[in-house]
Parts: sequence; C-alpha cells; structure tokens
Amino acid sequence: MKEVKVGVVVGSLRKDSYNLMAANALISVAPRNLKFEFIEIGNLELYNQDYDEKSPESYVAFREKVKSMDAILFVTPEYNRSVPGVLKNAIDIASRPWGQSVWGGKPAAIMSVTIGNVGAFGANHHLRQALMFLDMAVLAQPEAYISNAMSLFDASGKLVNEDTKAFFTNFMKAFADFIDYANQGLN
Repeated sequence: MKEVKVGVVVGSLRKDSYNLMAANALISVAPRNLKFEFIEIGNLELYNQDYDEKSPESYVAFREKVKSMDAILFVTPEYNRSVPGVLKNAIDIASRPWGQSVWGGKPAAIMSVTIGNVGAFGANHHLRQALMFLDMAVLAQPEAYISNAMSLFDASGKLVNEDTKAFFTNFMKAFADFIDYANQGLN
C-alpha cells in the first residue's frame, strides 16, 4: 500500500486529554502505511476575516500543514453539544479566505471521546456537517463515539480496554481502506 500522510487534529488542549490518549492509541494500531503528524491548533489566533488579506504567520503555517496532508483524523471532545471553540476556530482558519479552503478533497475520519455516557454524539455530528460542507470525504462507518474514557486508559495514557483496542484497530483499518477508496474517486 502507498504511504499516506495523515494529519491528526485533537480538539482538546488539556495536557492529560483523553482525546490525545485516544489519538495516540489510534496511531498505535493503525496500518503501517499511514504516517501521522499532529497538527497543533492551540496557538492559532481567533479567526478574523480582516486577516484574509494579510494572515498571521500561525494561520499561514497551519494552512500549509493541513494542505500538505493526504488525509485528516479528527479526535474531539464535546463542549455544550458541539465541537470545542478551538477546533471550530481551526476549521474556519483553514477554510478561508473564501474559495481557498485547504480542507477540500481530503478524506477524514472523526472520533469523539468523552467521560460521559453519550459518546460526544453532538460534537461528532456537528463536525461531520462542517467537514462535508468543506468538501471533505468523511468516513461514515464505523461511527466512533467513545464513552467513559476515564475507564479505558491507565495513568500513563495507555489504552487498557481490549474491546476498545479491537474497535480502534477496526476503525483505523476502515479509515485506511476509506482513504484508498476516496483517493481513487477524487484523484
């Protein structure tokens, strides 16, 4: 299989984030042809359309990093039944100026992770809606809503639940297959 550069965007900035733990666990079970790079979103200024003519360096670097990726893996918590503001800000920055989005045509997968019982369903679907508008091909199945995250990882952040590890493995295999399928249709 061809090597694929996958950008990883984590919607939580918390140092001990379960979403970061989940992202690392996903990477650890992914097919070997997927090469991952985390794309930092915490250093981005708030999106302002006034910056479309002359963007801050953080915008330029972020857009270039996203543009250089073959696919994007989003791992996000849910804040108030939607995506965290920092993630929405990053999505907006890379989709502007109007007509110059760097998201378009990239295959994507979404995993939402929470300590609650609903699996961050709202964030997952709000993000899916935005990505589809931005012309990203988004993995539909398997859907990935991870609940009770605090029981899935040990103190060092290692995934310890074998059923969840099997699901993560299946999810990443499906994502790799989807990237291959989407690239055949998009290129």
